[in-house]
Amino acid sequence: MVVPLAARWVAAACGALLVLTAWSSVIGTLIVPRLVGSWLTRWADMVVLAAYRLLTRGVADYKTRDRILATQAAAILLTQLAAWLGIIFAGFTLVLWPFAGRGLAAAFTDAGSSVFTLGFAEPQGTAPAALVFAAAATGLVIVALQIGYLPTLYSAFNRRETEVALLNARAGVPAWGPELLSRTHYAFDSGVSTLDTLPELYTRWERWAADVAESHTTYLPLVRFRSPLRLSSWVTSLLAVLDSAAMILALAPEHAPTVPARLCLRGGFQCFRRIARAMGLQMPEEADPEAGISLTYEEFLEGVEQLRQVGFDMTRDPSDAWPDFVGWRVNYERAAYAIAAAVDAVPARWSGPRRQPTPPIAPFRPPLGRPRRTP
Repeated sequence: MVVPLAARWVAAACGALLVLTAWSSVIGTLIVPRLVGSWLTRWADMVVLAAYRLLTRGVADYKTRDRILATQAAAILLTQLAAWLGIIFAGFTLVLWPFAGRGLAAAFTDAGSSVFTLGFAEPQGTAPAALVFAAAATGLVIVALQIGYLPTLYSAFNRRETEVALLNARAGVPAWGPELLSRTHYAFDSGVSTLDTLPELYTRWERWAADVAESHTTYLPLVRFRSPLRLSSWVTSLLAVLDSAAMILALAPEHAPTVPARLCLRGGFQCFRRIARAMGLQMPEEADPEAGISLTYEEFLEGVEQLRQVGFDMTRDPSDAWPDFVGWRVNYERAAYAIAAAVDAVPARWSGPRRQPTPPIAPFRPPLGRPRRTP
């Protein structure tokens, strides 16, 4: 069947639009320092997420799921690259079609030889030659940009994971807010409370939250980069820091570093909300104070009991502190739970449900130590 020349020119116009679409997606994803929506990258993400959801659907054991999901971020990056090159390939095939005397198959060969810089086919004529040069440059630049994109991703990943790793000794693995406060007070059986280190901790995590919010909304695949430790996660780590700040403000306001804790809480819930919205999760601009939280009062009392075991000085009764704790947690719980479920973060305590029902994992903690000898 011979396709009329006019129809081939219409196809060439459609091919040019495909090339422009791919370039718009590449520039928005790899160059522009903000989240720029692209149907092409969203489609690639959805395909990968659907495939991994299918793979992990029947896997009840979290350790096995984590091992499978460890490759998810890499699969997203490779799928994005394949999508860009595929769209560019299809686009230049259609653009070259009107100039191909042997039909669509010849245009397909010329485009493939150019986009993938193989160079085994060279069409005759000035216009086709210019188009194959443009196709070759496009394929080469996209691959080079993707390669140059990786150091930026891993630099942001390393900054994120450094603080997460440092938190493991203070908040346990997996991290939990009451564990952070109790270990900081207990201070490895030193006999001296180290709550005076909390202002520095909250200041660091306020800056950490700002950094993560900026990098993870600009380079969205970072959200699904999993921590090197199986029971560690950036989501549950930030949640533990925010819960510790909310607890000390509610239970022991006289001992709380009020300004650093409040700033950390604000930076943390803004981080969670920005990332949740970038992931396409429905989040309100401001939390509804009347909405309440999913965490129950009984679970809160379990955290209080953890503090009592190490002699933490609580100046308020838990029943009086509970409304204040709810008032803080309502700002970040919904976004934190949604992100934790979406990335299947480690099921730490107070971190919400997962797609696969998994019981919460309590943090591993060292023994309280030997009792001191009295002279």
